[in-house]
Amino acid sequence: MEYLYAILPWVLIFGIFWFFLIRPQQKQKKEHQNMLDNLSIGDKIVTIGGIKGKIIKLKDSNVRVRVSSNVDIDFVKNAISRVEEKSNSKNVDDSEDSKKDKE
Repeated sequence: MEYLYAILPWVLIFGIFWFFLIRPQQKQKKEHQNMLDNLSIGDKIVTIGGIKGKIIKLKDSNVRVRVSSNVDIDFVKNAISRVEEKSNSKNVDDSEDSKKDKE
């Protein structure tokens, strides 16, 4: 019985750490992976370095982002921090890009 009283505080401490630290971090990681899996052409994104742009090309693990007219940068998908605006239609976004390039 004494062993139970000695181990119980450690079990409680581990339970508190798991509930407040480990579990939320796992949930956040799962949400980020879900966001990366649902990227599409035309989405406006922000990278972990703070670069904002629009996705113009997607590959398996790479993304090409247009940051300015005729300025494209290739990133690894994991470098995307968040999506600021989801695209509605692929064709609408492509026509908007071509109008901006002509200006």
